[in-house]
Amino acid sequence: MFEFWYFTQLAVAATATLLTLVLGLAKRSPNFFGLGSLALIELGLIVQLVISISVSLGGAEASHGQFEFFTYLAVALLIPVLAVFWALLERAYWSNFVLAVGAFTVLVMLVRMHTLWF
Repeated sequence: MFEFWYFTQLAVAATATLLTLVLGLAKRSPNFFGLGSLALIELGLIVQLVISISVSLGGAEASHGQFEFFTYLAVALLIPVLAVFWALLERAYWSNFVLAVGAFTVLVMLVRMHTLWF
């Protein structure tokens, strides 16, 4: 896990959380910006998966458990997909709050993955 990529992912997840909260409070239906922000989170997590696998194959390991780190990463990869799926099925403004919870959950999981790695 690279520090630069970790902080980039945190910034994207925090921005997505705030954006989707604002869209929900404005009573907007899920739109390109809200859904796209979670797509950016997913893209970042996929890059994190590639980085983590390549670094692990190079001999580096998470200091508090490799299996637990990759389990967190696998679950974090599912959360944005499920939140976007829900938002596409339920096109009410409440879906923005589901997107916000999904983005915030990934943010918290990123912090935990950083703790596990270092």
